[in-house]
Amino acid sequence: MEIHYKLHRLKELADNDQEFLLALASTFIEEVPEDARVLKIAVAEKNYLQTYQTAHKMKPTVDMFELGILDDLIEVQDWGKLEQTEKDITDKLNKVLAAVERATNELIEDFNLE
Repeated sequence: MEIHYKLHRLKELADNDQEFLLALASTFIEEVPEDARVLKIAVAEKNYLQTYQTAHKMKPTVDMFELGILDDLIEVQDWGKLEQTEKDITDKLNKVLAAVERATNELIEDFNLE
């Protein structure tokens, strides 16, 4: 439990309310993997606006669950925002996608979801 994500900030916010934490975990697995899928497609298609918007949307959740890839996600976001056509963002994107997948799988297991 809590290898690929951390809950201590969320536990403090939720005052250790387990139902609230379950709701947050459920929301994570419903939204973040889909956002990651959209982000992957946006980068592949060099859709800078979609990349920026999706990465920006993901930042608060990635930060609150402490996936350890916030800086990488910000680089992906900035790639889109600044339309850095000369920059290859693939490695940063792959780190983000892998971290989201690991955290999602762990949350599903830890909270008995799906």
